[in-house]
Amino acid sequence: MNKSNQLAASMRGSQENRFGRLLGQWAVFFRGFLEHPKMVGSIIPSSRFTIAKMLEPVKWDECKLFVEYGPGVGTFCGPVLERLRQDGALLVIDTNPLFIDYLNRTIADNRFTAVLGSAENVERIVREHGHDHADYILSGLPFSTLPAGVGPAIAKATHDILRPGGAFLVYQFSAAARDFMAVHFARIEQGFELFNILPCQLFWGWKDEAA
Repeated sequence: MNKSNQLAASMRGSQENRFGRLLGQWAVFFRGFLEHPKMVGSIIPSSRFTIAKMLEPVKWDECKLFVEYGPGVGTFCGPVLERLRQDGALLVIDTNPLFIDYLNRTIADNRFTAVLGSAENVERIVREHGHDHADYILSGLPFSTLPAGVGPAIAKATHDILRPGGAFLVYQFSAAARDFMAVHFARIEQGFELFNILPCQLFWGWKDEAA
């Protein structure tokens, strides 16, 4: 095989590998949605537009611990790790063992930790992993379909574990999350991303510096 044919074969192999990984990711995400529809916010992962807009306000040079609730197949994990400082940490929490297993198999970064558990217990989980607080917490959990009492509990625990000046970043198809956030976060900024399936509402709840 000449060099041009070898290069073409290599490119085809690389494309096939990427396509295979994408199919695998979507298959895991879809299975997770079918198994736990009330705990997965969407049947389709968030768009790159949603990711960029959601993460834009984060002051990455000040972020030592970034936490995510409901990471699914890691749609946000890669972009967060790309932006995160080298001595920072990304801690993700999910109740679905399928997603936790997938993330542990596909993300090789010593700053990354995936925990099987509930966001209600974020304070305990954060401290068990050697941190006093989180700087930013991201959530795509569907607050409108969570079991009774879970949404308020998550909002309170999130506020309690955030450092003053930190933020709770939430993306949703409905405004239900804002109601839970408003009990604890005096300043909530709101946005909207049209280029997402489905279009979603974005919220940034900031913890008062004087807290």
